[in-house]
This record gives sequence, structure tokens and C-alpha cells, in this order.
Amino acid sequence: MTRAEFMSRLKKGLVGMPTSAAAEVLNDYEAHFDDGLAEGRSEAEVAAALGNPDRLARELKAEAGIRRWHQEQSPSSATAAILAVLGLGAIDILVLLPLLMSLIGVILGGYAAALGTFIAGVILMVAGPIAGAPGGPLAAILAGLGLMAASVTGAALLTVLTIWLVNGVVWFARLHYRLLKPALEPQVA
Repeated sequence: MTRAEFMSRLKKGLVGMPTSAAAEVLNDYEAHFDDGLAEGRSEAEVAAALGNPDRLARELKAEAGIRRWHQEQSPSSATAAILAVLGLGAIDILVLLPLLMSLIGVILGGYAAALGTFIAGVILMVAGPIAGAPGGPLAAILAGLGLMAASVTGAALLTVLTIWLVNGVVWFARLHYRLLKPALEPQVA
């Protein structure tokens, strides 16, 4: 494989990464080729030593997604980390994706229930005293506040669960990558 072919495939595989990070990676691999050529190696030898550019791009995207998750724990960085990790292996997509999708559905359902409970608490707190709720206005206000507090607590627990889920997927990806890396490396005869 020539330098141009390797760099083209690597660049194509890095689509979706932030432009500055992709440019930095491409510059690093250009430097690898320059160093190899300076040592008297051919482009094909340098490309073979660097490995498969498609697999390399998937690994680099996964690492970038994981790094972003550790720097900023937000829903978008969690999604990016999970998708990048799932990109490491097609088998994992078949096994993990249904499990992750069902867990994400349960979590989103929990957030919807928490939001509904919060809104019900606001309505009870505001309309209860006016509508003459049983127990009087103070009971309606306290019941509304209790529902709102319960919904906030539930949403907070779901957020902790979501963070654990993302961290678990990242841990699995790192473990999986460490186990598969020796099998994916080109074997020297």
C-alpha cells in the first residue's frame, strides 16, 4: 500500500471526528511516513508497520470519544463515546446494541415519568388549595412539594445510572480492545 492510499483510507475513516483532532492524527501519520522514508524504508513497509488504516481509524475515533466523555460528561459526549466504542466491532453491535437500546428506552421512560410526576406536583400545589383538596390547602401544597421532590430524586438517580452505564460501556470497550488487539495485529513470520 502506498502512502497516498494509506492516508486516504485513514482520512476517510476519521470522518466524524473533530476537524482539528483528525488533522493532528493525519499529521502524525504523515510524520511516521517521513521518518520511515528517512530511515530507508519503502512506503509499503511503513504502511505495513502502521497496520490497517480502517481499523486504526476506528480505534482512534473510539479513543477520542472516550477522552471527550472523560472531559465533559454530557449526553452528546456519552452518545459519541458509545457509538465510537460500538464502531470497534461488528459482533459487539449485534450483542450490545439491543441491550443498550432497551436500557436507554427504560432510562428515557424513567425521565418522562419523573417529568410527569413533577408537573403533577406543580398542578397539585397550585390548583389544590383553590379546588378545595381534601385535608385543606396546606395538605395540597405539601403533597405537591412531595411529588416534585420525589421526581427530582428519581431524575437524579437516573442520571447516576446513566453515567454508570456510559462508564460501563467504556470499560467494556477498553477490555474488549485489549483482549482483541493481539489477535488483530499483523503476525510477523
